[in-house]
Amino acid sequence: MPYWLGLDIGTGGTRALLIDEAGQVRHAHTAPHEEMRMERPLWAEQRPENWWDAALLAIRGVLSIANANGRQIRGVGLSGQMHGLVILDAAHRVIRPALIWCDQRSQPQVDWINRTAGPETVLRCTANPVLTGFTLPKLLWVRDNEPKHFDRVKKLLLPKDYVRFQLTGEFASDVSDASGTALFDVVKRRWSFDLIDQLKIDRDILPTVYESSEITGQVSDQAARDTGLEPGTPVMAGGGDQACSAVGNGIVVPGVVSCTLGTSGVVFAHSDQPHYDPAGRVHTFCHAVKGAWHVMGVTQGAGLSLQWFRNQLAPSSDYGALTAEAATTPAGSQGLYWLPYLMGERTPHLDAMARGGWIGLTAKHTRADLIRSLLEGVSYSQKDGLNIIEQMGIPIESVRVSGGGARSEFWRQMLADVFAKRIVTLASQEGSAYGAALLAMVGTGAYSTVPEMCKAVIHVVASTDPHKNESNIYAAGHRVYQSLYPALQPFYRGVPSTSKSPQE
Repeated sequence: MPYWLGLDIGTGGTRALLIDEAGQVRHAHTAPHEEMRMERPLWAEQRPENWWDAALLAIRGVLSIANANGRQIRGVGLSGQMHGLVILDAAHRVIRPALIWCDQRSQPQVDWINRTAGPETVLRCTANPVLTGFTLPKLLWVRDNEPKHFDRVKKLLLPKDYVRFQLTGEFASDVSDASGTALFDVVKRRWSFDLIDQLKIDRDILPTVYESSEITGQVSDQAARDTGLEPGTPVMAGGGDQACSAVGNGIVVPGVVSCTLGTSGVVFAHSDQPHYDPAGRVHTFCHAVKGAWHVMGVTQGAGLSLQWFRNQLAPSSDYGALTAEAATTPAGSQGLYWLPYLMGERTPHLDAMARGGWIGLTAKHTRADLIRSLLEGVSYSQKDGLNIIEQMGIPIESVRVSGGGARSEFWRQMLADVFAKRIVTLASQEGSAYGAALLAMVGTGAYSTVPEMCKAVIHVVASTDPHKNESNIYAAGHRVYQSLYPALQPFYRGVPSTSKSPQE
């Protein structure tokens, strides 16, 4: 049986997934990553070498589960966490651990970019304001704080593209992932050399950029020995995790929006042309669909909020037990609010200094209220992004949910009630790895275009309608939630951004 392989390099692990000729998921295997290293508040790093180790385990694992060999794999699609900074030296060795998507240390570099180039120039060149989470300010942080490392930089890669290099020996990326670097001209779908030259970045460190379903190379002899794949197997450009998740959810035509609840949370809308929010509260990036774009709003600490609660306050509980406990208390969590700013926040505040916390806590509140308020706070944050997308004139007919949070029937109903919109569930909940595999099908000629493929293989299996009473409660709750950040913003300005690391 022929298969196509999707490989997603996430934050918590790397997932390998096999789909058949009908585009249906047949087998999957995940290899966990090491815990992200957080030496100081708002810092976050991972070792790229660990991603490759996990990719090897995931690929070999899924081939073993399928009882398949490399000759059955027609093509490989890649997806991965966006914005991470991987820098290599002249010998193609990793210079330092990657600063990943949720690392917020680079506000001084963001300020320098805006002073040097001007925010209007940045917006004209990249279609987005530059943020601490993006790749460019991370690179400049290394320049300013680790000059010996910066002087050795010969190549810059994004997380999935480091795995691509290990698979193929090629330095390549795709338009959707490159859009999140703050170095890419999203409108023209190429590197923004005007900005790059103005900031004196070496053009040669950047990889070649392709459309997401294009072939970027073939599995090398060494990678074939390491993974069990066949030498010469084509590897597609793939996409950033959110663009690939959108492909896996069929968000490739106007009117359908996705909500993906992973470590971060993303609301995502397809667009046939670049749409901009004048305040820059949502991102405008190239889609993994050729000639299309997308708009997305990002909650930095979505699933991360629940993961933090479990790890720190309920280490013996699983997520199912926690959401079941949350269901025992009524909507609104008895007046308790959670601000999910554990790693600063993007949409709508663009504030790396924002901090998380509970507001309204009383002696009457129970652990169930704490948990439910976490889910409600994340849902309110996602609604902020959804509202901005609607205000931009992008139609929303329904919302398709995916990611770990979408597996919870309770959370799906909460999203329907908070959004006051129908929530749709698809046959596959795989998201990014699935989208990467589908892109591999298009890249190898199984389908002509991504929309054609999605229409053929993606199917709605269930829907969840909002409850009027709960929607009214949440509409009032969301108004209170929106008032909390402005009230707390002066406090955030006074909180120290870093503390001494254990080595200092």
